[in-house]
Amino acid sequence: MISVKMYRQGPEVLVAACDSDILGKTFRGEGLKICVSEGFYKGDIGDEDMLVNRLEMATIANLVGKKTLEIAVRRGFVDPSCVLQIGGVPHAQMARMM
Repeated sequence: MISVKMYRQGPEVLVAACDSDILGKTFRGEGLKICVSEGFYKGDIGDEDMLVNRLEMATIANLVGKKTLEIAVRRGFVDPSCVLQIGGVPHAQMARMM
């Protein structure tokens, strides 16, 4: 399952999404660190369809986790060459220019 939280600020829509099993965990690797904090990422729990629906509305996205990134890459939201590995966990950001 995937946790998805949306933030709105004016015309911008930020989607923060992660695999639900990594909520609250911190990962480190190669001088990088990512905290998958519940305060930022914990939102609606859903499946691929929910994630894709929310990403279609997003102008910015912050994505963490194997399942989340697999979907985002396969559905064309993220270029696979832009995915970082932090402590073995994939992470990417997306920005849509309007």
